[in-house]
Amino acid sequence: MSTIEISARDVKALRDRTGAGMMDCKRALTDAGGDLEQAIELLRVKQGKKIQDLGERTATEGTVQAYIHAGARVGVLIEVDCNTDFVATNDDFVSFARDVAMQIAAAPTVRYVSREDVPDAERDAEARIYEQEAADKPENVRERIVTGKLDSWYQTIVLLEQEMHNPKFDGKTVQQLRDELTATTGENVVIRRFVRFAVGQ
Repeated sequence: MSTIEISARDVKALRDRTGAGMMDCKRALTDAGGDLEQAIELLRVKQGKKIQDLGERTATEGTVQAYIHAGARVGVLIEVDCNTDFVATNDDFVSFARDVAMQIAAAPTVRYVSREDVPDAERDAEARIYEQEAADKPENVRERIVTGKLDSWYQTIVLLEQEMHNPKFDGKTVQQLRDELTATTGENVVIRRFVRFAVGQ
């Protein structure tokens, strides 16, 4: 049985439609043989009310929040979008944007919102390093080693995969918090972009 190749673009499209997590989307697409509509159905069956088809509704409302760290040496601007101005002014939505801005301030290595944003050339260069490091290991485990190291690397540079530093979030990732907010608001919550400023960098 041939394995269906699921592209990052397909996973992103499903995430945009449902607000589900990246791995859940990839699994659903694999189970659905790459069929987007069937994958949405699978997600809705598995995750119930947490998932809804947000359709082609684009996130055209939202908020821009700023965070300046004590001492004014690090600052962050972030744009988080949603579907309606009602949610854009919602306290939970604004708090989410601020909390994520604080996370970015505390994480100088973060450069991308999602894995899909990481340039292929950068990922491939990193993978080559890990392949060389694993060259002396048995062939049957090399791929697992490289995949594991790549996953760890993504966690340092990809915002959605970061564990929140603030202990009140119990080690949840930015992605998990975003998914929860999507579920409670029923809207497509999208971290559109961010920029981190640090004195001397």
